[in-house]
Amino acid sequence: MTRTISVAGIQTSYGEDMQANIAKTIDFVREAAGQGAQVILPSELFQGPYFCVSQEEHWFTQAYEWREHPCVTAMAPVAKDLGVAIPVSIFEKDGPQYYNSLVMLDADGEALGIYRKSHIPDGPGYQEKYYFRPGDTGFKVWKTRFGKVGVGICWDQWFPEAARAMMLMGADVLMYPTAIGTEPHDAALHTAQPWRRAMQGHAVSNAVPVVGANRIGHETVTEVGQTFYGHSFIADQQGELVESLGAEEEGVLVHRFDLDELDKYRAAWGFFRDRRTDLYGALTGGK
Repeated sequence: MTRTISVAGIQTSYGEDMQANIAKTIDFVREAAGQGAQVILPSELFQGPYFCVSQEEHWFTQAYEWREHPCVTAMAPVAKDLGVAIPVSIFEKDGPQYYNSLVMLDADGEALGIYRKSHIPDGPGYQEKYYFRPGDTGFKVWKTRFGKVGVGICWDQWFPEAARAMMLMGADVLMYPTAIGTEPHDAALHTAQPWRRAMQGHAVSNAVPVVGANRIGHETVTEVGQTFYGHSFIADQQGELVESLGAEEEGVLVHRFDLDELDKYRAAWGFFRDRRTDLYGALTGGK
């Protein structure tokens, strides 16, 4: 019997009302499931606006323990009702510590665990180090009902090591929820295409499909505000964009992959057969 997996990405805008954002995301999850999607990816921190554009202490009140986070408790019954897996991005509070995290819900609504974002950016418009500790979970690959899913979070997607680590853990598909857009310090800097190309490169060099889900819209957390540029996509194992959205469209992307064909393709290219781990120490000065 042929093994397949149908993946989806959600692209939309978000406001400051968490319950409205959750309800909006649920509607898109239902739309994607109606199109046959089995693993459905919302964008990063969909609970509200991307607040990391500035440093404001009041945003810490929007963090919750992961098992009790409103996004998790709302999405779990939806996952069970629809029989889909949902990677849920959250602002997590763990005692006195805060993380940019992701909870993987399987198709029975049960949480398979948590991943805490490994790479934390710190720059104009993306001041995440004020809010989040670097993750302490290591990278994760989740064995869902439909296949093994590796999920990085936004800034993680720029690091080829993260993609390779998840592939070595057996991922069938890689997913990246993100929140990325204009650069407040440089209006001429537009990173939409490099953002896509970085992940398309992961698809090529790991022979794996990649899903990137970004938000859209202008958010005014600060006076200047920030515009998120969308361009969510699904790339196949050759890095080709098989599904994509533009800078302003709301919607879902859905695509089905043959897991047996992916396994055969990956083996034939030999990227993992020919890895020379015995040389890496020499190439990096023994590190």
